[in-house]
Amino acid sequence: MHLLIPAAGMGRRMGSDRNKLLLTLLGKPLLTWTLQAAETAQTINWIGIIGQPTDYPDFKKILADVSLTKPVELIVGGETRQESVYNGLQALPATAERVLIHDGARCLATPQLFDRCATVLLDCPGLIAAVPVKDTIKVVNETGIIQDTPDRKQLWAAQTPQGFEVKQLKQCHEQGRNGGWEVTDDAALFERCGLPVRIVEGEETNLKVTTPVDLAIAEFILRQRLGL
Repeated sequence: MHLLIPAAGMGRRMGSDRNKLLLTLLGKPLLTWTLQAAETAQTINWIGIIGQPTDYPDFKKILADVSLTKPVELIVGGETRQESVYNGLQALPATAERVLIHDGARCLATPQLFDRCATVLLDCPGLIAAVPVKDTIKVVNETGIIQDTPDRKQLWAAQTPQGFEVKQLKQCHEQGRNGGWEVTDDAALFERCGLPVRIVEGEETNLKVTTPVDLAIAEFILRQRLGL
């Protein structure tokens, strides 16, 4: 299974002026924890890191420290996540039939989650890791007035990895570029093209590190996981 890791974003909501994946968690960059999980996952055999060339020296140092046994390629990212994934798809080996896409900021994803998604992807064209929504969700209009309260039994919070057949995802990205679509994840492209996307049970601890509070929660989870 091939894995693409979008890693081109800045840490503005983190209050940082650098790529947030270079911020540290228990003394290691966030990207390191993601790469370690991908290295341990039995199904992953190729990794592409999509980032900006200015971060390549830091990425290369991380790769040297992690000492991965799997081939890794650095891929130039775009101005948006959507553009970065598009670039990543073009850089996949010609033999790639299916791909997992995982945000590097979700640095607590386990090897078991990668393997579970990779296994399910063998029998479907598209999937996302997700967890059931616990909170009651309100739909609010532009004036702050509640318009609807959807049944949370039908609501899931999307995570990554997200996985797809490479050929179909490339077609969806081309259609999105031609149509000027702007989406926040690849599943949305699949959906707009009328293709099915399956839910795979994610992990409650697979949070996205976006703010300083997220980083503190991630450290707590990691300490519990490692018994520190």
